[in-house]
Amino acid sequence: MTKALIDTNVIIDIALKRQPFYQDAVNVFKQISEQKLLGYISATIVTDVFYLLRKASGQEKALAFLHELITIVDVIGVDKRTIINALSLNWADFEDAVQAQTAIENELDVIITRNTKDYQPLSKIQIVSPSNYSGLTKLV
Repeated sequence: MTKALIDTNVIIDIALKRQPFYQDAVNVFKQISEQKLLGYISATIVTDVFYLLRKASGQEKALAFLHELITIVDVIGVDKRTIINALSLNWADFEDAVQAQTAIENELDVIITRNTKDYQPLSKIQIVSPSNYSGLTKLV
């Protein structure tokens, strides 16, 4: 089964029902809930989502959303090695480098993000947008 890192922007699309991206994000999470896709987020995504949702919707709603989210996806760690390796990627967007390195270290198959252009080509990991992700089987 395909193992996917779900990027922050896709999660925020769901949480805030951002149009026109909401339905594509819902479709990704539907595949996760139907166990056709294994969904992962990094620990740093958890804190980023909390920060963004707290500003937009308040702390109570942000915490409730995170409780629901972690029942659907697995949270994977970010440690010193991950940060060092992300720094060595020398990408313009360090946050994306951390997500990419997290996916690499956890042997994920795909990163699902709306910011596909911000990710450099990665060996063994595909970068796809929610609107282009329709695979129900392993991509690599």
